[in-house]
Amino acid sequence: MGYRETRGWIHGLFKVGAGGRTGGYVDYFIMVLIVLNVIAVMLETVDSVYASYASEFFWFEAISVLIFSVEYISRLWAATEHADYQHPVWGRLRYAISPYMVIDLLAIVPFFFGAILDLRFLRALRLLRFLRLFKLARYSDSITLFVQVLRLKREELVITSVVGALILLMSSSLMYFAERGAQPEEFSSIPASLWWGVITLTTVGYGDVTPVTMGGQALGAVIAVTGIGLFALPASILASGFIEAARGKIDRCPHCGEEILEEDLEHIIESD
Repeated sequence: MGYRETRGWIHGLFKVGAGGRTGGYVDYFIMVLIVLNVIAVMLETVDSVYASYASEFFWFEAISVLIFSVEYISRLWAATEHADYQHPVWGRLRYAISPYMVIDLLAIVPFFFGAILDLRFLRALRLLRFLRLFKLARYSDSITLFVQVLRLKREELVITSVVGALILLMSSSLMYFAERGAQPEEFSSIPASLWWGVITLTTVGYGDVTPVTMGGQALGAVIAVTGIGLFALPASILASGFIEAARGKIDRCPHCGEEILEEDLEHIIESD
């Protein structure tokens, strides 16, 4: 098998659903390894478990990073087999900054930083290992569909987010003027009142900060009811997106009209 044939075989092997039976085994192996890594990260926070199996955790982490590194390098090397990344240098660079590849890189970088530097603050980088869970997006049609719906409904979601931010700011400002005389400590400023606004609009209602004046309570009731409808909007937008997807209305790329596969989805996200 020559150089190009090997590169094509590697490209197909790591392209989800395109590597035949062997590729299927590789996909399932990577998925299981990702789940086991997430479980290991959680178990490491249990002091008694980590004290008993510290070396096992280290070697499992090292072997996992080695496998993920081989996967990352192989994907990067074989990227030129894709029509959008044919240039041997710039094509690979463009592929390296695609969303999935960035996640893959961030999932393995903390291990190498920890091996080179032993500073306390760098231990926080170990939390980035949870990013390995997002690697499952490559292997899940449901997650890919969710990303597709987010992209195609992004304008509506942005509008609702802006409206929500404006309502939050207005609610907090009005409550500040209504309650600052009665509760100068809790509502000392508009930024301090934002906490109450977030908790009320999201209908969580911790009760640590509540209005005591008649005007403040009336205003709080209106804001709480507004929050119910406000946060129902993004859910309804996403629901409509999934309904359209189920009916087959958004299963094609709006730019080229072709079916959206893994690499096509990455290209769309990157180009936008």
